[in-house]
Amino acid sequence: MKRGYVPPEQPFRHRDHARPRTRREFIAQGFLGGLGAVMGGPALSLLSRPASALDIAPPPLCAVGPAGNNKIPFICVDLAGGANIAGSNVLIGKRGGQLDFLSTAGYSKQGLPGDMVPAVSAAADGLTDFVDTTLGLAFHADSAMLRGILERAPSAAAATNGAVIPARSQNDTGNNPHNPMYGISRAGQNGLGARGELLALIGSQSSLSGGNSMAPASMIDPEIRPTKVDRPSDATGLIDLGGLLGGTLSETDNVQLMEAVYRISQLKMQTVSTGTPDDTVLKNKLLCAYAQSADLAERFGSGPGVLDPTDASDNGRIVGPGGIFSAEEFNASDANGREFRKTASIMKLVIDGYAGAGTITMGGYDYHTGDRVTGEDRDLRAGRCIGACLEYAALMNKPLMIYVVSDGSVFSNGMIDPAVGKGVWTGDNQQTAAAFFLVYNPAGRTALYQSPNTDIFMHQQLGWMRDSGDVETGSSPAANNVNALVDMVILNYMALHGEQGLYASLFPVNSLGTDLDRWIAFEEVVNGTL
Repeated sequence: MKRGYVPPEQPFRHRDHARPRTRREFIAQGFLGGLGAVMGGPALSLLSRPASALDIAPPPLCAVGPAGNNKIPFICVDLAGGANIAGSNVLIGKRGGQLDFLSTAGYSKQGLPGDMVPAVSAAADGLTDFVDTTLGLAFHADSAMLRGILERAPSAAAATNGAVIPARSQNDTGNNPHNPMYGISRAGQNGLGARGELLALIGSQSSLSGGNSMAPASMIDPEIRPTKVDRPSDATGLIDLGGLLGGTLSETDNVQLMEAVYRISQLKMQTVSTGTPDDTVLKNKLLCAYAQSADLAERFGSGPGVLDPTDASDNGRIVGPGGIFSAEEFNASDANGREFRKTASIMKLVIDGYAGAGTITMGGYDYHTGDRVTGEDRDLRAGRCIGACLEYAALMNKPLMIYVVSDGSVFSNGMIDPAVGKGVWTGDNQQTAAAFFLVYNPAGRTALYQSPNTDIFMHQQLGWMRDSGDVETGSSPAANNVNALVDMVILNYMALHGEQGLYASLFPVNSLGTDLDRWIAFEEVVNGTL
């Protein structure tokens, strides 16, 4: 029989259908959405159990409760397009370290005119070199990236140190296996590295790595594929209790309901078989999912505001607006606003321990546009986002490792853009490429690593460049091998925990050789909050 229009929110009451009796029938006819259950009198008694602590016994190997560990939060900043890092931002020298200066021609290739090379005193007072070590790692004093970092990290700068790795990679492509996330997630005792309370990994792109660049194929673990987060709503959306939040049930009743669903399912599974050799394993996995849902209802029953970087009620831990980012810039509809919201969402989840590690991809770094102003603006934005991460770590009294990388790099032919007095970015050039990482330690600036027969400052620059401003490809395993670059970053992450001795067993297929101490930048981070 034909019927009239039925509004989208109205359930179907079919005259030729029996009343719905199963969960599937309730959902099919629109009486329920998401989680649904039909409980008779005996089942309702299951709701009477206390919910002061999770009142169910999860199956074996089911992780419930706060699942994070005490690893240092890790953030990868992926500057997609081939950003400049060497010279005009982070200084890279010859064999003797950052301050073993290159030739004037070499710095010109890296965008610095002759009167701004690091070895020359600034014309303004004739005293100050173009070298800035405020972050421990030496930057060019007129670096736009450094300017952005210091603008946003006034509290964190003095307790930050860093290291740079001259390393070539392909220009303008996401095919470089730059992303170390999967390795970071298993860089620890028993293969348990950075893991968060809710997730192991997050990233701002829906890719296998969570970022623009690929992850090394040998490290990928599909079970912990990064969850996409690039805005505050993605962060708060990680906690979804269906229709329970904001409904008529109290927080306690919500937990009891979820526990009841677990018990009903457990009783049902005792009477059925999946018909597979892995019957018990499959049932345990399903029960584990129900147990974890009950656990989430208990821990986040008041709502997901704790994950929201805009929530002013979160114990003063405000990222934006009105915190590290102002309301105006955080809510802006332009590219700056989008990058700030993305950064705020990732850094809050990672530093607060809800995710173990995260990737922030920032676009627009293929900036050889025939001028210099464009690149300076993009570098300033990247610096602000990096600085915001450092400052939030300082606010939370948490250590942090930030890895900054790009696909290839750029070069200058020496032509000067009068608007900024620096070399115009002429085109792509992987020969000038590099990556760097910064480490914030609440206990104070982390010391450079000391190894036998190696100058201490060689640990701040892992490899070196030729006088011409090009990467010396034989200076380190990573200089001409992107996979080795990832290996080196993971080794340094482990060394911050004093676990470099586990590296060879956890990553037996690596490109670093046997002298691992040579490629470690810092001593172990000692901090009581870990």
